[in-house]
Amino acid sequence: MDTIGKIIATEKQPSTIEEFTFWTRKDLKLKPFDVVVVEHVENSKTYGVVEEISHMTDSPSALAGYISSDFGDVEALAYTERISMNYVKCKVVGNDKNVYIPVQEGRKVFLASREEIMEALGLNDVKNPLPAGYMEMYDGENKQVLPVYFNSHFLIGPEGAHLNISGISGLASKTSYAMFLMKAIQDNISKHKDESVAFIMMNVKGTDLLRIDQLNERVNELEEIKPIYEKLGMEMKPFQQVKYYYPYSKDAISYTYEKEQVLRDRIEAGKAFQYKYLFENDEDKESLDLLFANVDDPNDTIESIINFIISNGGNFKGVESWEEFKQALYQQTQTDTASKAGKEISVMSWRKFYRLFNKSFQKCRQMFTEKLGGNSVRLRDEIAQIKKNDVMVVDVAKMDEESQGFVFGDVMRAVYNLKLGDTQNRPDEDIPDRIIIFIDELNKYASNDVPKSSPILRQLLDITERGRSLGIVLFGAEQFVSDIHKRVKGNCATQAFGRTNAIEITKEDFRFVPSVYKTMLTRQKQGEYIIQNPVFRSLLNIKFPKPIYKYYES
Repeated sequence: MDTIGKIIATEKQPSTIEEFTFWTRKDLKLKPFDVVVVEHVENSKTYGVVEEISHMTDSPSALAGYISSDFGDVEALAYTERISMNYVKCKVVGNDKNVYIPVQEGRKVFLASREEIMEALGLNDVKNPLPAGYMEMYDGENKQVLPVYFNSHFLIGPEGAHLNISGISGLASKTSYAMFLMKAIQDNISKHKDESVAFIMMNVKGTDLLRIDQLNERVNELEEIKPIYEKLGMEMKPFQQVKYYYPYSKDAISYTYEKEQVLRDRIEAGKAFQYKYLFENDEDKESLDLLFANVDDPNDTIESIINFIISNGGNFKGVESWEEFKQALYQQTQTDTASKAGKEISVMSWRKFYRLFNKSFQKCRQMFTEKLGGNSVRLRDEIAQIKKNDVMVVDVAKMDEESQGFVFGDVMRAVYNLKLGDTQNRPDEDIPDRIIIFIDELNKYASNDVPKSSPILRQLLDITERGRSLGIVLFGAEQFVSDIHKRVKGNCATQAFGRTNAIEITKEDFRFVPSVYKTMLTRQKQGEYIIQNPVFRSLLNIKFPKPIYKYYES
């Protein structure tokens, strides 16, 4: 590559082992995240990533510029052009001979070649490569388009695990990026006999994830996607081995945004099921605490109530249906009844429990039933039989917030039970090595405002802290990363930042991000993310294609 400038090391701005600056001509097109190479001692090369670009002239002050234009005449032509240059600040990301002393004044700076870019960013010899997107480096005739790969062991384990994606709703393409990565994982892992992955995706908005087994029908988008997929080694196919799970209702569509005919056709084809919660199953009753995930319970009163119910205490003895359970629960709210059984729990606590249970019970009444039938299933039973490359899409979009949390929490517990071996004599080798759970709007369950007693928060903390060793991986997305519990986001090995607002970038989570990158985050386009992963030597600004699947109705 051509020489583009030389190192500047001044008394006030010395070079360090972490950063350096150089001058370059004012018409050279450089941008943040571009990689440059500097001649260094012992014939080594130091690599730097551009963080900030300034323009400088010999003008002593702003007033000098005004005076030189004939005291404010915007049409005036200067007799002599001012001396000017661009001043570039870079972060050191490596040296090809591991020489880590500051680069020296006057050393030449070059644009990096393709191979040098890959070496500088740690992308040249990635083990267990998994597509993360692609980068566009430089502009004009020097433009480079390079594929970016994760080391899959640092995304889905065993070395590191969990992904957190943040960005403004509707602009940052959070779901699209998560789906792109999961598509890459399915394509990649399916080729390896020694690794297996399965997916459970929670559909929380409209019909976002209810067409993922159908190919995108927009010809112009497919033409854009194809060269990128070819460069990344991905297949031009939608997700494979997909099954959809809808909340049960007699008319099929009371609790889903899916079209009735589509749902019935899928059921007939064996690609869709309706899930229920059975009163006779103790696991379903034990999960009732999940309905109260956002209720502050410092004294564990809810847990005491559920233990009383499960042990068939008082009026709950002999109860055989959800309606009978509701009646028995109502009786506990009466002063005279409570004094006979369960008196250690106050009547006010019983009444609060009844009120909150009844609220969700009435909204999703048909989902709570006494027996299975037809195509209806229990989610726990389905998860217990999940196989390699299976994709389960669980629809909760039309439910109220409490019921959504109930189903999500139940799914997490089912996965935990499966990976801990609490299944019906299923051999370990038949269970997928890793199960990825994807949930959008993670802030509903893991924000700083969620009560510490929340069973869903406890489950999320357990998954992010212990899940890597068990093979349980969380892909979560939310609008603002600053809202998320520090232990949840702190245990995510990979962070992806999409477009956000000016207030968010002032928060603690962005303290380590250079100021120019912060400004870029406020104007990121759809299909762009700044990502961080232990394998990468620097933050990377990557792009990714539009979904290969049908992501909304034409």
